[in-house]
Formats: sequence, structure tokens, C-alpha cells
Amino acid sequence: MKNCFKVLKKERQTKARLGKLKTFHGDILTPSFVPVGSQASVKSLTAQDLKEIGVQVFFANTYHLYLRPKAELVREAGGLHKFMNWSGPIMTDSGGFQVFSLGRLEDKVKIDYNGVTFYSHIDGSKHYFTPKKSIEIQNKLGADIMIAFDECAPYPVKHDYAKLAMERTHRWAKESLETAKKRNSQLLFGVIQGGIFKDLRISSTEFISSLPFDGLCIGGVAVGETKKEMVSVLDWVMPVLKNDKRPIHLLGVGEIDDIFKAIERGVDMMDCVIPTRLGRMGHVLSKETKDFKYDITKAKFASDFSLLDKDCNCFVCKNYSRAYLNHLFRTKELLAYRLASYHNLFFIESLFAKIREAIKKDKFKDLKKEWLD
Repeated sequence: MKNCFKVLKKERQTKARLGKLKTFHGDILTPSFVPVGSQASVKSLTAQDLKEIGVQVFFANTYHLYLRPKAELVREAGGLHKFMNWSGPIMTDSGGFQVFSLGRLEDKVKIDYNGVTFYSHIDGSKHYFTPKKSIEIQNKLGADIMIAFDECAPYPVKHDYAKLAMERTHRWAKESLETAKKRNSQLLFGVIQGGIFKDLRISSTEFISSLPFDGLCIGGVAVGETKKEMVSVLDWVMPVLKNDKRPIHLLGVGEIDDIFKAIERGVDMMDCVIPTRLGRMGHVLSKETKDFKYDITKAKFASDFSLLDKDCNCFVCKNYSRAYLNHLFRTKELLAYRLASYHNLFFIESLFAKIREAIKKDKFKDLKKEWLD
């Protein structure tokens, strides 16, 4: 376990905290949002775009990059950083979520004591993932932050199976650590599982936090659970981690209300596809609407020459109108996806910058009230 994380400030009224995570490719100020770039690309955006937006770190996908273009090719290119011309930190997941989620859709996953047999969603070829193989792939990719191989149980799930998946996750966590013990500059995060069952979540938190991981992830809260269930999981897990000095990452969560709920309970990092996925669908993030988004493709915006969001200072809002984006989406111009994704990601990263500043000034609750009330 490396001494890579420092808590710089704890907010007085909540459990929110300001921190700095040191990685080989630079520091990450927390709380931090981690956009998803599954195929070594945050969809429609260049590495230069990400820098302009203020992205500190992004999430690449071990499963997808293993299948295509293959980890060996990425290593030959000099790792993900050189392959995609990104100089900042990169996280990679274990591949576990995709193995189980994509495989279960077609009932093409077989789990045994040591790992998982699955079939490629691309060409149907057969593959076998173990904790050792997952770490070796992430090592070849050159990730700054790797994640231990885990089983993300489906939702809904019965207690017996959730317990079995949790026990497998615990066993594979130790194997991941053993494989990664000579990881040099790479950090390794362990994953807490247990479904929506309080006893399992507490047990998993105690076990995973007892191991020498560099950081901790909370998994299995973005596979169909309600927001209320997600908050319940945090309310069981975070008190167990109240004195833990490692970064805590919430996997797969990123809606505006969830961001505030997670951070006020002590979460340091989170990743989500929402900003760019919504952008490609024509949904623009804005503080001006009740649910923080609106559909730019609607006819009423065809002659609306106002900014996408009056409070936004991003490149898109400074240069283009709602009418122009409406036109791009209606004519299916590719530029539409880039501009909407750029704005949405800037919107989220700007919110996180405001959150960090609010924590510094002990005004996180005020900021939450401003946004959610």
C-alpha cells in the first residue's frame, strides 16, 4: 500500500472532504469526477478537449481494450497514454462488470472458483478472465489506477447469491493484490460488494478495507438499484470507513443529486457515462431546468438563439446557440455529438470545481441547497 492520498480539508457540517491523490501522471484533486472512455476515447472528444474542459482523470475499459485492439498492441504503442496522446492519469476497471453484464444478457458467462469464462460480444470468441489475468492486462495498458477483479452481482438478486458473489470478490481481491505486488508506480483499488444487503455490505467493507489496497471502490450500486437503495448502501459502508485515509471511489454514479449525496457522505471520486451519453442523445445539461437537462432536439429550440446554459462559460456556450445545436442534431451532423458532449462534461467538471471550493470554505451544504432546492 502506497502513501498516495492526503486529506487536505474536512468540511465541518458534513463528511465531505477535500483531498489530493498522487499518481505517476499527475495529482488528482478530490472530490473528482471521472468521465468514461471505454475504448481509450471519451466519445467524440479529443485529449486536448479533455484538458480544456478540466478533466483530471478518465476511466478506460479493460474488457473492451483486451478484445480490441488488444492489450499487447497498446503496450507496444507505449501504453494508453501514448496510444491516445493523453498525459494525465488514467484509471482502468477490472473488466468484471462488462464480463458479467454483457455475458448475462445472452447467458454466456460461466463462473468457477478461479475466474470467469465468457464469449466476446464482438465475434463470439471464447475467453477466460482470472484476477491474475485482469491485473496483467491493466498492467500492459499502463493504467495509473487499476481495480481488482470482482463479481458484480445482478439486480435484483437473492441474499444467498449476493453472499456467494461477495465471497468470490474477496478471494479474487487477495489474488489481485498478489499479482500486483510488483506494480511499481501503479495504484490498485479494491472493490466492496454485497448487493443491497446491510450485513453483506458491512462484512465486505470490513474485509476489503483490511487489505493493503491503495484505494477503495464501492461497486454494485449502478446496476438497477433505486436511488434510495444506493443511499442506503452508502449509509452502511461509509461509517465503517470513517477513519480510512485512502481515496474512496463510487463506481458508475453521476447524476446531479447523487453527486451531492455521495460527497456529503465522504466519497472522493466517482465515474459515470451520463454527461457524454446524454450529449449524444441530444440532452443538454443545464442548471435552468428542474432535472438539470433538456432535449435540444425539440422544435421549440429551432429558432432559439440563446446560450445552451446562461451560467456556463464553456467553449460551446461562448460560440454556439441552441438553434445551431438543434439544427446539427436534426440534420444528424457529427459535430452535434462533440459540442453537446463537450458542454455536458464541462458542466459536470465545473460543478466538481465548485464543490471543492465549497468544501474548502465549509459551505458544501449551502452549495447543495442552492442546486437541489
